[in-house]
Amino acid sequence: MEKKFLVFGNKILFSILTLLSVFLLLTLDSSLSSAADSSLPIRKAAVAGGFYPGSKPELENFVDTMLRQTTPPVIKGNIRGIIVPHAGYIYSGPVAAYAYKALKGQDIKTVIILSNSHTDWFSGISIYKEGSFETPLGLVEIDKAFAEKIMAASPKVIIERPSAHMREHTLEVQLPFLQRVLKNFKIVPLVFGNDDSALTTLLADALKKNIDDKTLIVASTDMSHYPPYDAASTADHQTIQAIQTGKAENLDATLKKLGGERVPNAETFLCGVSGVRTLLLVSQTLGFSNVHFLNYANSGDSFMGDKSRVVGYSSFAFTKSGESEADKPKPLSEENLLNNAEREELLAMARSTVESYVRTQKVPTLTPTSQTLQQKLGAFVTLNEYGQLRGCIGRFEPDIPLYEVISQMAIAAATQDPRFRPVSPDELGKLEYEISVLSPLRDIESADEIVIGKHGVTVSKGFHHGVFLPQVATETGWSKEEFLSELCSQKAGLPRNCWKDPSVKLQVFTAEVFSEEKK
Repeated sequence: MEKKFLVFGNKILFSILTLLSVFLLLTLDSSLSSAADSSLPIRKAAVAGGFYPGSKPELENFVDTMLRQTTPPVIKGNIRGIIVPHAGYIYSGPVAAYAYKALKGQDIKTVIILSNSHTDWFSGISIYKEGSFETPLGLVEIDKAFAEKIMAASPKVIIERPSAHMREHTLEVQLPFLQRVLKNFKIVPLVFGNDDSALTTLLADALKKNIDDKTLIVASTDMSHYPPYDAASTADHQTIQAIQTGKAENLDATLKKLGGERVPNAETFLCGVSGVRTLLLVSQTLGFSNVHFLNYANSGDSFMGDKSRVVGYSSFAFTKSGESEADKPKPLSEENLLNNAEREELLAMARSTVESYVRTQKVPTLTPTSQTLQQKLGAFVTLNEYGQLRGCIGRFEPDIPLYEVISQMAIAAATQDPRFRPVSPDELGKLEYEISVLSPLRDIESADEIVIGKHGVTVSKGFHHGVFLPQVATETGWSKEEFLSELCSQKAGLPRNCWKDPSVKLQVFTAEVFSEEKK
């Protein structure tokens, strides 16, 4: 009996040893595999904790909050390219979020990220060929197969130069956004050592031969560097208009023109110009040249910004299949702005925004039902209390969607009009809301086209600008000549007869004024 038990026990022991051996072999094989994987280079995060939060929970919350607070226009078709800024998230993150939120739900497998080097200067283009980039959200794998195809196009120009990537923030800051909006994607990081149109043509040709409809090109760039707020905005909108044409030659011509205008304190107008030019060249050839301008701001718009010295930021999306005619908002003219439902929607937005902000210091999320309210128009919001003015603030610059202008100006009228103390919670039920929506600006050849009392007018020359609303002439009783002379001298700081100067730009607009019905 004892012998049988011993034999049985030996069988059990043998089985255990066999299982243990298999386990050890599997473990060894796994460790060898891990060791092989760990031999691939990992580009560590260089600006985590500086340009963006350094911990995973904080970073996830920060990026998700920016995405949640952003309402980009609805874009039809697959997005094949985006242009996004690359400054610290508190400055440029909200602008970048417009492009990244538009990417949600897109099936993208390879992301090519392009910029000009800010830390290493060399001839050619540096590609990070294999391994991964690390952020607090985890590792992002390099698409080695794609990278090798690009390198093969010109191995003496498209080179491995790790030093070009180690401290470069322009590509890194895009990764947390990509990690939050895409799944199962790989990247191909490319940095230009210098701006050379021959380099962009070479890379564009290589990309055109290898990308498919699941490839996204990201051009990482900021805009004007260090002019004062208004000068930066003026210059940047010229660059924006050039990009919107979808033509690289128009962008280069505009940047050359701006470079000759002696914009105060300007050092550059597009620091990632090579990546943007490459995207434009690829999009022109492959047909995804439908350019959607999404948002613009500059560092002066941040709560930490200095308006005397700013950097500009913009975001765009490129699609191949554009909106159908039925999806497009109606074209606006001086006589065709809003219908009754759209006016009521804007008034409701203004009221809900003020009431939310005054009570909670939070701006409500607004989602317009009409595509017309997505169009970029200037507007004023006026608050009255028992028939008396309680606040009025407006924005002439038509650079963000109308519904966002109304939200921002409603808060400003309630809390920032220097003539009045901020609105208190107990006043909310007493307020009456009035909105003035400004039509798109229209260039005119001469003052003969101006109708006093109907048209508001802007004059501009260089960095001198001035504007009067249509009602100014009615309220003052000025003649057309008095109206224009005061506009030149009071508002633009130009000679009183500047409106007669052919080099001065004259534009007109109308104001559509509407208010809540009296209770």
